[in-house]
Amino acid sequence: MSDTTVNVRYMVDDVEAAIKWYVDHLGFSLLSSYAPAFADVRRGQLRLLLSGPTSSAGRPMPDGEKPQPGGWNRIHLIVEDLAAEVARLKAAGVEFRNDIVTGPGGSQILAIDPSGNFVELFQPARH
Repeated sequence: MSDTTVNVRYMVDDVEAAIKWYVDHLGFSLLSSYAPAFADVRRGQLRLLLSGPTSSAGRPMPDGEKPQPGGWNRIHLIVEDLAAEVARLKAAGVEFRNDIVTGPGGSQILAIDPSGNFVELFQPARH
């Protein structure tokens, strides 16, 4: 993918239904599917990550709260070395919502901006 691709993650209740809706109704094309956990679709430079309840992004936070559709949407930034980036940001006082979690597609963590919005830092799995 080019550097101009914008990645956005949406938590969804049903990955297969979400794929169908975005492809059929909004003209997205399917890039990959690991349903029921995860799929990604594309429209132009937007890559939409559809994460179901069984995806790594759907895991409960340390306090037990579970990500759900609506309130967990966030921008998704790809980094080369997630552990190093987390260490750098923690040293700078950045707060995180969770610890690094790893799934089939890679590793991720949620940083919290000053207003309480989440920014997902993601390191793709090496294939």
